[in-house]
Amino acid sequence: MIIYPTMELQHGRCVTLDRGRLDSAMVWHVDPIETVRKWAAAGAEWMHLTDLDAVAGSTPNAELVEKIIRAAEIPVQLGGGMRSREHVEHWIDKGAGRIVISTLAAIEPHLVKELAKLHPDQIVLSVDVWQGYVMTEGWQHQSSFTAEAFIEAFADTPFAGIVVTDIDSDMGDVEAQLGVISGLAEKSRTPVIASGVVRTVDDISRLAYIPNISGALVGRALFRKSLDLAEAIQVAKTAHEPVADFQ
Repeated sequence: MIIYPTMELQHGRCVTLDRGRLDSAMVWHVDPIETVRKWAAAGAEWMHLTDLDAVAGSTPNAELVEKIIRAAEIPVQLGGGMRSREHVEHWIDKGAGRIVISTLAAIEPHLVKELAKLHPDQIVLSVDVWQGYVMTEGWQHQSSFTAEAFIEAFADTPFAGIVVTDIDSDMGDVEAQLGVISGLAEKSRTPVIASGVVRTVDDISRLAYIPNISGALVGRALFRKSLDLAEAIQVAKTAHEPVADFQ
């Protein structure tokens, strides 16, 4: 299982959101470039980056995102406002390792399927789940799709992965409830990357034993220092290693 240290950018700063609200972000006074280099040094294989301003339809972070892609020393899985073919392919051309698509998949599913076929192992579907339904536009609108039906509609699409965010757990900031993600992972033909459910290394241990979970996004816990990245990576790597049977 891969741990994806996760950074959210707003107005050039690292932030985390309170209950998904763009107008109430908590700012972390860290240097984004220095932070991603530390993540690479800690052993991260990938990082996940979300441009929150792009979600809102603006692009003040574009230059910084490019710098992060160049400086990260690990591949970047990039999301935020990917609502056209041009936008997706622009960031692939700029060197993003993967592009995360959410709202566009609900609006133009045939285009997203085409992009996944044109860019093997570079397109990731994001499914944000609230009370069983898929949310779009940065959690602002509830679609008519259940999460199960939405994932099934893309069953034959060659995505690199599906990021599933349990918004209830993410917003509640309580001990992770893994029922939503484990249920969707069981039904999905594509490996699932869990989001919104990691607070501690114990959560990583629990995720590692759920079938079809290939990774987890970890953001807020790293910035709060309630989780050490190197330890998290080690737990994720060793969760399934055989233990000697002592007689």
